[in-house]
This record gives sequence, structure tokens and C-alpha cells, in this order.
Amino acid sequence: MSEGNCNYHPPAVFFPSDGVGVEVAKKICATCPVKEACLEYALDHRVDHGVWGGTSERQRRRILRSRRTSSTVTLAS
Repeated sequence: MSEGNCNYHPPAVFFPSDGVGVEVAKKICATCPVKEACLEYALDHRVDHGVWGGTSERQRRRILRSRRTSSTVTLAS
């Protein structure tokens, strides 16, 4: 986090209560140099609140579901 764009904003920005707030946070993340690492951290640790790596809670659930499906298909092959 010390290298991320989030370091220059209050934490509350990344834990919005509405869709507009999510979009504001995602715009901050868009140019972040550690965006991918941040997203992977949130996925690895199953962080289910806030905007991490430019993704909402819902988007991270979809990514995890997609990864589970992909790994199941790969294992079945």
C-alpha cells in the first residue's frame, strides 16, 4: 500500500457505501503501479469489502468463481 495510489487518499474512499463511490475508487486505482499485486492480495486473502486492485467486491467474487471453474476444467482434462 505504501507504493499505491491509495497511499494518497483516506481509506474511506476505498470502502464506499454506493456505486458512485466505487467508481471514484476504481478511477484512483486505474493508474496505480501496484494494481495487480493489490488485486492478487485481495483474492488470496478473500477480502470481501472495499475496492482492491481496481475491482469491486462483486468483481472479485466473479474472478474467484472463474478461477475455480478454470482449475476444475484443467484438472478434469
